[in-house]
Amino acid sequence: MRAVIQRVSQASVEVESRVVGQIGGGLVVLLAIEEPDGDGDITWLSGKIVRLRVFDDEQGVMNRSVTEVDGGILLISQFTLFASTRKGNRPSYIRSAPPIVALELFNRFARQLESDFGKPIQTGVFGAQMAVHLVNDGPVTLVIDTRLRE
Repeated sequence: MRAVIQRVSQASVEVESRVVGQIGGGLVVLLAIEEPDGDGDITWLSGKIVRLRVFDDEQGVMNRSVTEVDGGILLISQFTLFASTRKGNRPSYIRSAPPIVALELFNRFARQLESDFGKPIQTGVFGAQMAVHLVNDGPVTLVIDTRLRE
């Protein structure tokens, strides 16, 4: 699994001009899934996301998690994070899990993230054409890959 995580002051996602998920301050998580991903990846990445200390404390140091600041989480599937651009100019998405596999893992990840977070999260619509609106706060953007555990 690969995730791009952005600290935001607000974010929303629309499908066919209808808002399907939105948060105030918190984290937007763009998630890509590979076929070999499984329970270990789900557990590790979910725990890492809810414990990331990327929000400022009283001294202005990034020392608080999304849970500690009572923020929200907006989770969006994005298979293009595994794009390969080695050959030519048309990206290849062969590393991304097929939709039937990715959908199951995405749903399991969303349930685990909600459990670890301790409250409902917001999501986009898997496989849909989505318009994502966000205000990156900082900017703070992190990339985490479960294969590298970083």
